[in-house]
Amino acid sequence: MTATDALRRALDGSGAERVLTLDAAFSGLPDTAHGGSVLAAFDAVAGRSGPRELGGHYLKRVPLATPLRLRVEPAPEGPRLELFDDGTVLVSGGVRGERAVEPPGSARPADTSPADDAMPLPISAGCFACGLHNPLGLAVRLRADATAVGGTWTPRSGFRLADGTLAPVALTTLLDEAAFWLGALASGESGMTTELRVTLHESAPADGPITVSGLRSAVRARTADPRYWDTAVAARDAAGRLVASAAITFVAVRGAARRLVTGMLAVNAPDLLRRVFPGYVR
Repeated sequence: MTATDALRRALDGSGAERVLTLDAAFSGLPDTAHGGSVLAAFDAVAGRSGPRELGGHYLKRVPLATPLRLRVEPAPEGPRLELFDDGTVLVSGGVRGERAVEPPGSARPADTSPADDAMPLPISAGCFACGLHNPLGLAVRLRADATAVGGTWTPRSGFRLADGTLAPVALTTLLDEAAFWLGALASGESGMTTELRVTLHESAPADGPITVSGLRSAVRARTADPRYWDTAVAARDAAGRLVASAAITFVAVRGAARRLVTGMLAVNAPDLLRRVFPGYVR
């Protein structure tokens, strides 16, 4: 089974009420679905092609291997979606078509990536984006220097669609992963990406590398609530074409890094984790 197979199987039903059961392989934070995988599921339900904007507001943790109710409300510009666990809304969002795809200027960061010898960012065992032991995941390795967070990823076979293009779940996951680390480095805390706005500008080929990057200088804490950090990230193909961009908000959760670091110590050097989460590694 590939990641695209797993995402397809995660969705059941049709019409206004469906069920979404995300495989454990779509893990992000411990016991939580990766934000990029939820957004890709919304995109799959919408069934649109061509340039489009995917939006998701994450209110609570999305559990894995758990049937969740997905409400779909059709609209002329694209469907609105709400993901529920019992009566609680976990994520609300939607997919809009080509008339609404142009993002704000802040969502188009400069084409700057970390240097080749930049600090590698921590990885985990099971994460869908970076996990060492996740057979369905991307296994991406991101880096960070004083200027940017990012990396170049060579698509794995499980992310190739029948027409030879890259599955959208790869792009949404790459962008969300880079945004998480931009927020973590800015705050020194773990947390979650809570507001995702991803624009798919054009199809990316699945037979060439994808570079994802975001400038650290563009990360901004919100004046009204400095726990929230706004980021801008972009993904480009081997020819330098902008294939996807995103404006993603990271919310820092004080103390959450303690659990994350505990799990990551099995596959990362303490010195590396100390550089990212200095308050949680002795």
